[in-house]
Amino acid sequence: MYLAYFDESGDDGYPKTSSRLFIQSAVYMHHRNWPTAFDATRKFRQDLAAETPLKFNLELHTRELLLNKDPYHSLGIKPEIQLELIRRFCRHIASLDLRIINVAINKTAIRADSKYQVLDRAITYLIQRIENDLATGDNPFLIITDEGRVGKIQSTARRIQRINFVPSKFGDAARRKEIRRLIEDPLPKRSHESYFIQFADLCACLTQLHLQNELKIGTWPNRLRSGRVTQTGPPKQLVWMG
Repeated sequence: MYLAYFDESGDDGYPKTSSRLFIQSAVYMHHRNWPTAFDATRKFRQDLAAETPLKFNLELHTRELLLNKDPYHSLGIKPEIQLELIRRFCRHIASLDLRIINVAINKTAIRADSKYQVLDRAITYLIQRIENDLATGDNPFLIITDEGRVGKIQSTARRIQRINFVPSKFGDAARRKEIRRLIEDPLPKRSHESYFIQFADLCACLTQLHLQNELKIGTWPNRLRSGRVTQTGPPKQLVWMG
């Protein structure tokens, strides 16, 4: 069985919104790989705590860390150290036996449709892609997500398990392809208690920053557009994983 951890970046509102991009990310792994990934991450966080101001039990919020907001502001972490921390997280995640999928909804490309459900679409696409990735063999998967999103993810997941139309990229009629590998309803877990939800947050945040830059959609916050953070840009080790 695979364990899939979900998190997002950006605002899922439409047409009223505070962000032009919405990213939904999944970090998932076979259950047999989970103990090794957990132990390695625990050791990684212990090493960071010994070598940097980032405390062992402090939850990773990527955007807040890069913008030097609470709870990181009081730690006095310099911009170059903030960026190095993100790089180290990226290298660590890349060393683990897990997979990553990022789904981006570009709201500027949505045709005038006040009923477009951004979150529902993002979750649908993400679940479909995990299903397709696990298509060979007996590979069920289970979703674990932050408590605040459980209700909506559950609603979408139940719907596409009952009926799910997949559009054809060739312009033909959509075909039905219900989700069969997802088991149980999404399970809630507080993000501060899950390294892997925090990793999904990092993936979503960096993907959003990368696409903002690549697609010229909106602008980065002032802090990211000035000083040493901007000179390097968002770490690319993770942007195209999965």
